[in-house]
Amino acid sequence: MVLLHVLFEHAVGYALLALKEVEEISLLLPQVEECVLNLGKFHNIVRLVAFCPFASSQVALENANAVSEGVVHEDLRLLLETHLPSKKKKVLLGVGDPKIGAAIQEELGYNCQTGGVIAEILRGVRLHFHNLVKGLTDLSACKAQLGLGHSYSRAKVKFNVNRVDNMIIQSISLLDQLDKDINTFSMRVREWYGYHFPELVKIINDNATYCRLAQFIGNRRELNEEKLEKLEELTMDGAKAKAILDASRSSMGMDISAIDLINIESFSSRVVSLSEYRQSLHTYLRSKMSQVAPSLSALIGEAVGARLIAHAGSLTNLAKYPASTVQILGAEKALFRALKTRGNTPKYGLIFHSTFIGRAAAKNKGRISRYLANKCSIASRIDCFSEVPTSVFGEKLREQVEERLSFYETGEIPRKNLDVMKEAMVQAEEAAAEMARKLEKQEKKRLKKEKKRLAALALASSENSSSTPEECEETSERPKKKKKQKPQETPQENGMEDSSVPVSKPKKKRSFSKEELASSDLEETAGSVSLPKRKKSAPKEEPGSDAEEAGNRSVPKKKRKFSSKEEPLSSGPEEAVGSKSSSSKKKKKLQKLSQED
Repeated sequence: MVLLHVLFEHAVGYALLALKEVEEISLLLPQVEECVLNLGKFHNIVRLVAFCPFASSQVALENANAVSEGVVHEDLRLLLETHLPSKKKKVLLGVGDPKIGAAIQEELGYNCQTGGVIAEILRGVRLHFHNLVKGLTDLSACKAQLGLGHSYSRAKVKFNVNRVDNMIIQSISLLDQLDKDINTFSMRVREWYGYHFPELVKIINDNATYCRLAQFIGNRRELNEEKLEKLEELTMDGAKAKAILDASRSSMGMDISAIDLINIESFSSRVVSLSEYRQSLHTYLRSKMSQVAPSLSALIGEAVGARLIAHAGSLTNLAKYPASTVQILGAEKALFRALKTRGNTPKYGLIFHSTFIGRAAAKNKGRISRYLANKCSIASRIDCFSEVPTSVFGEKLREQVEERLSFYETGEIPRKNLDVMKEAMVQAEEAAAEMARKLEKQEKKRLKKEKKRLAALALASSENSSSTPEECEETSERPKKKKKQKPQETPQENGMEDSSVPVSKPKKKRSFSKEELASSDLEETAGSVSLPKRKKSAPKEEPGSDAEEAGNRSVPKKKRKFSSKEEPLSSGPEEAVGSKSSSSKKKKKLQKLSQED
């Protein structure tokens, strides 16, 4: 007896189910359809064997892509090999997709079945799946399906921004519409301005130039020799400019009011702006075609290639078309009319606008259109499926069409397609290598600029952070230098060496109190009067002449200054308390010295 199993793919995982009473189910299909809606009856015929949940949404997306492409994923392989019986001939596996069924049968060897009763069983499993799996609710299953659907759709529509053919379709459609509108508006300007200056229509044939001249001339009676240079710039022809000037003097047109001229000039300016926009749009279309379909545009031209893509719907659809369809693309009405009336089918459609068919003789137009459609199909496939877009293949294909034209005219045998494609492959590899080198150079330049910018930012930030403490240090150092320079200037003026002063004294000047500073000022003022005291003590130390006494007087004067400063340098609480008593004692000593003198 063959065991029938059913594989069900869900957004949360794979489910493997076993069916009871296979022979009865295969015979009673209407009863199966009725049992699908009833959960109790459905449980009697279906039993869950194994359930393999997906670890994450990314794993679910990978499995969904594998199933859609007909590839057996490792998770599915592990589930089937683990839970299906080892005797493969006695197992029949029911699947919903024939592609995945063929892949399972080829890789694992299990017989697979699709359609019929399997479809009804899968419909019931899909309806009651949240009841078959423990812990799964209907809400969570719906959320999983919605999330997987969104991620699967996003993965399918991912594309390169620089190779979007939708912009080409819109651009060529707008370009055709602009051509129609500009022609209609130009004819309106010709008819409107022709009442005033009818001779201008015969001289100027181009619509855009006519509108520019109508905007520039205005009233023909005001046209004179001074405007001849500007007319030559607009017409780019001196003879036409002279003819316009002569025709304005002997024109048969009617006079026109100022308000009518204003309206004509305003409308002409609109038409001129539309024609300028049409030129910029054509430039944009050429740039997009060189990015999206360089081989097709090199072979047949940007405008015709864009029309083929727009008519097919996308570059991918055009690449899927055979050459016979590309040949008559755009001539569907004529084709179906010929099939209906049993007449001659059309030989060409949109590719008729290329230059090759026009250059061919009448008897060779059908042959060259068939050959050109073949090359267009090859070029579109190269553009659609190549990773690096290049125009090398399109140029080589164009050379082949040129050789075929010369073969029809002169009989010169063209090169074989195999030899041409080998040359194209070599050139394409060289072009790809050159492009890779250019991209590498650009990347290196960008990295260098980025490094320089980051270094400049780091340097600026370090300067900003270090400038504030440096300024504070400079402001604190300036007064210190001034204080240090004051005591050093006096010994240099008197020619004395400051050997008696210790090095640590200038540093202790910072801790002066107000009272100490006042007492030191009193001692300094008294230094000039303290000379007699030193005179008295001089004979005890070293008796000498008056000059020596004068020298001794100057020395103690200096020493008195330093001795007066020595007292405030030693900072402490005792000195701050006894500063008043010391100042009174010094005053008494000064009075005694003055009495002795």
